[in-house]
Amino acid sequence: MVEIIEKNTKTIIFTLLLACFIFSGCVLTGDSSDANETAGVNIDYSNSQRWLSLPPAADKKVDVFYLYPTSYQKSGTNEANICEIDNPLVMSKAQGAFSTQATAFENFANIFAPYYRQVDARYSLSLPLAEQDIIIGGIPATDARAAFDHYIKNYNKNRPFILAGHSQGANVLLYLLSGYMKENPQVYSRMIAAYVIGYSITGSYLAKNPHLKFAAGPDDTGVIISYNTEGPVAGMASPVVLPGAIVINPISWTLDETLAPASENAGSMVLNPDFSAAARDVKNYADAQISKSRGVLICSTIDADKQFPGNPLIKMGIYHNLDFALYYNNIRDNAANRALKFLNKK
Repeated sequence: MVEIIEKNTKTIIFTLLLACFIFSGCVLTGDSSDANETAGVNIDYSNSQRWLSLPPAADKKVDVFYLYPTSYQKSGTNEANICEIDNPLVMSKAQGAFSTQATAFENFANIFAPYYRQVDARYSLSLPLAEQDIIIGGIPATDARAAFDHYIKNYNKNRPFILAGHSQGANVLLYLLSGYMKENPQVYSRMIAAYVIGYSITGSYLAKNPHLKFAAGPDDTGVIISYNTEGPVAGMASPVVLPGAIVINPISWTLDETLAPASENAGSMVLNPDFSAAARDVKNYADAQISKSRGVLICSTIDADKQFPGNPLIKMGIYHNLDFALYYNNIRDNAANRALKFLNKK
């Protein structure tokens, strides 16, 4: 989201319920009390059960704080728009996402990943952007901030860190970057980079948050990395691509529209239909080229029919679920490189 809406808790809850009534016709029959109860619960991140990944021995020199992508999908209208923290299906899907995304950082970093309450994507993306800001900036962002604050105060031990997230996790990271980092400059000074993958960073967002900066190359630190992957032809306008999106090429780590051929890709992960890993270190698989007019990263070398034929929420040609996988080794190598550059500056 491109704006952080500062509201107190009561205002957020009221607006959230009002948005439900206006924009979804109160499809959550009987869910209002559940929403109130969920919104009023503060998650205790001193409880290890609230962590997807909590290293018993943080023996590496840098950390990664990772937020998993959208893992909550309502199965019926009687379910809440926001899941409970211990929703078993969400926890299972989050673990799967961790194995195909966060593991890119495991060779050089201690990975901390909290569970956080998520919004059903179909519901959230049906709302106008302002209402999406309210709902994502409410419970999901509040949980992430609480988890990150607990991590900083109890686990980080002043180590440099990387932020990483995909889809809704990337969206939530925007609130940490614009809020927590601005309010805690000493913490922000230890940020190696933020990999905000699968959600747009826009020029207007950066203009409103001048303490933040977008990456300009493969080596700079304290920066944001972001892109959304699509095919040459997309079946719809992507719901995660915003006007004015800034994109970096994850093969060449440049901002121009020069094609980076698949031969220069360090290695892709090929996913099964259930998005588990089918093969790793696949060479010559995915190319990458920025389209500034579309605000996306174009991959022209994969078989869309086979790899991602689309679903009711995201149509064919939008490779949202493949953002990490197509450039897995490139993210791995680049994050390690930025970490080394940061450590060498100290």
